[in-house]
Amino acid sequence: MSQPTVKPDLKESLEGYPGAETDNEAQQEEMSRKYIFLTIFSCFCPSYPINIVAFVFSMMALHSYNEGDIDGAKKLAHMATLVAIAAIIVGLLIIAISCIVHFSVVGSVCFLPFNLKALLMFGR
Repeated sequence: MSQPTVKPDLKESLEGYPGAETDNEAQQEEMSRKYIFLTIFSCFCPSYPINIVAFVFSMMALHSYNEGDIDGAKKLAHMATLVAIAAIIVGLLIIAISCIVHFSVVGSVCFLPFNLKALLMFGR
């Protein structure tokens, strides 16, 4: 069986078509890395399942970019940004709710090992 021969000037002729410069420029463009810093910042918020998902999306975007899939990397970076923003908002809500509960209940709760109110009521 005869194997097809590939001519070396076939590849050179494909590289010389008019759209080749724009394809090379598109592959060489830098992707913004702001989403990585945002997802790392979101890891400090107390919404752990959500911010871990954001961090995983950002690492997947970085991996896709390193593999050469620019469009997939941009989509994953956008998803990582959205999930990181959601994690920050949920974290701030958790902090606000815990502060509201703490400062509204702190006057009625005794932090001693025993409840003084119960001892006073029992003594009567």
